[in-house]
Amino acid sequence: MTTPRRVAIVTGASSGIGRETALLLARHGWTVALVSRRASELSVLKQQIKASGGIALAIPGDVTKAKDIDHIVAETQAIGGRIDALLNIAGIGGMASVMTADDKVQEMLDTNLLAPIRLMRAVIPIMRAQRSGAIVNVGSVKGEIAISGIYTATKFGLRGLTGSVRRELAGTGIHVSLVEPGYIATAMTAHRGGRMPGADVVAAAIETCLTRSRRRVVVPGYYRLLIWVGNLFPWAVDRRYNGRIGNLS
Repeated sequence: MTTPRRVAIVTGASSGIGRETALLLARHGWTVALVSRRASELSVLKQQIKASGGIALAIPGDVTKAKDIDHIVAETQAIGGRIDALLNIAGIGGMASVMTADDKVQEMLDTNLLAPIRLMRAVIPIMRAQRSGAIVNVGSVKGEIAISGIYTATKFGLRGLTGSVRRELAGTGIHVSLVEPGYIATAMTAHRGGRMPGADVVAAAIETCLTRSRRRVVVPGYYRLLIWVGNLFPWAVDRRYNGRIGNLS
């Protein structure tokens, strides 16, 4: 008897961490529902996965819109009647200063925090009915160390939300994890220069959370030391960043 393929929703799949995660899961036998606003990039990625023997469904959509989320979840569930994983990877960065214009603040809140809430709310009933599932939210080391204004606020919020939902769903068969990357070589960090790990290291961490339940994974691992220092010696972070926060991204 053939084992049914596992099905995962991957938001932010058109580039960066989302794209690498979709490719990795497809190589390892998952059917991936590719979600992004950029339809042309999704089409290219879908064909790449298909050419390598994988299965993917491209679902162009905006995760900040409730009607699009309903469509994404319905299309994914229609693949095989189930949803085994939700990977909330889509996000936008920047906006270090609290003085950022209100429309930009709202856009970041909608993308980085409200969209994961809505997506979880949409898939949890499905996962409860099948008594299994995994949710991985991608936060940031800046969700542990407050140095990036509005972005930090959204990632602090996502960290708290993930921990709360994990406890809420304890015993249901649904595992909830948080992956917190530091600086990773993606389009979002291209302006920084210097050497950074590739998105593949984050994709590998995300996959680990699907096969083995983890509360939190910080990647690369050396950022755990920085978080520890920031928590134990907050004055050191103050000394490094006081007066510079508004110029960070």
